[in-house]
Amino acid sequence: MTNASPSPPAAAPQQLDAPAPAAVRPKLVYVLGTGRSGSTILGIALGNCEGIFYAGELHLWLGRAGRPPLKGAERERFWDAVREQVEPGMTAAEVRSLEQSTAVFGIRGRRARRRLRKRYREIAAELCQAVARTAGATHVVDTSHFPRRARQLQALDSIDLYVILLVRDPRAVVASYSRDDRDFPRFNTLTTNLYMWLTHLLSLSVFLRHPRDRRLLLNYESFIEAPERVLGEIFAMTGARAQVPDLDALQTGVAFQGNPLLRSDVVALERDLRKPRSSRLTSVLQLPWLAVCSLLRPAAASAGTEPRASRDERTAEPR
Repeated sequence: MTNASPSPPAAAPQQLDAPAPAAVRPKLVYVLGTGRSGSTILGIALGNCEGIFYAGELHLWLGRAGRPPLKGAERERFWDAVREQVEPGMTAAEVRSLEQSTAVFGIRGRRARRRLRKRYREIAAELCQAVARTAGATHVVDTSHFPRRARQLQALDSIDLYVILLVRDPRAVVASYSRDDRDFPRFNTLTTNLYMWLTHLLSLSVFLRHPRDRRLLLNYESFIEAPERVLGEIFAMTGARAQVPDLDALQTGVAFQGNPLLRSDVVALERDLRKPRSSRLTSVLQLPWLAVCSLLRPAAASAGTEPRASRDERTAEPR
């Protein structure tokens, strides 16, 4: 993704001074999977569409008491308005115990986690409704990644949840985590592969238990190759009445958190995929997951293949 040079700085897609009425029952589009998989640019693209608000990584909202780590007067004003409607009411450690994938190995804290679930779910529902209301949006996009957060969201009756399982060439994920980056931790090849294994395992459980008409497997490379087609499939799944935006001039908006792309006012979608560095260890360790993902349905169409809507009309598979 490249950064454009806006003049003057672009405003967020939503007008915050006089938001349009939001749906009483918002639609939450949750992007699931490993970090460094391209969720920020996907969220930005969706957030430039009418009625859709890109909220960023909402899992950080509770741990930061609703105060965004990114700066900017408009962003701070938006999230101040959200915070006035929702009381955080949980500590960062409590939130991590329910969201982080590695917390599943903590046997001692299981009873405490069960006690926290009710309040966590109440806050998650209130937060989604407050964000939609403040933005005047019918759809909210959350790119938190965590499969255990998605599992808690599946228990909510007050929102319509749509799940996108975003996967990327594992060699590209490993390469991204190996870079020096002040915003994200750095992992070696083996650690990243173990992280991907755990995340894929938990994500698979969430994906398969979700209703078929509200889930979608999306390959990041397919999105880059045919973004208009992929966005159209997401619109169709979520019932969004939107048009594909100008992908060469995407306003980043006021997302709570995401990758460094959000520091620019306007970015462009790069359509050239860089070939990742070869890694025999990664290729071997991730081979089973490549096979599993190839079988998951429904899946977004890649360039040169038939769109999902046409496939589903012709082959109505049981849910």
